[in-house]
Amino acid sequence: MSDQVKKRILVVDDEENARIGLTKLLEREGFEVESVANGYEALTYLNQREVNVIVTDINMPEMNGITFLRELNKSFPRSNVIMITAYGGVESYIEAMNLGAFEYINKPVKIDELKSILNKMLTDGECCH
Repeated sequence: MSDQVKKRILVVDDEENARIGLTKLLEREGFEVESVANGYEALTYLNQREVNVIVTDINMPEMNGITFLRELNKSFPRSNVIMITAYGGVESYIEAMNLGAFEYINKPVKIDELKSILNKMLTDGECCH
């Protein structure tokens, strides 16, 4: 990735420790990372800056990840989203994928798995316009 411009990732997670940990892991992998605590903050952020990929938790208060994905599709329909959850279920998986999520992974996030997904998204031309 050093030959390319850094790709910007937005992490959305209401759990502060998870958000900070994931942000630090991704920064160590060479990504430019911003993080916010919920879907409302994410939508505000996205109105001000572009990102290549959004990594969002599903189980959040106020606006869960599925509702956030629906709202995202209204204003930013070409967003590239990876859903993460500690409470994965078939229904939320199917709904997230039907709403256009690129991938759906379980917590605790394995950095190698996430890095592999991000590299596929960022280098195979499958995302990140």
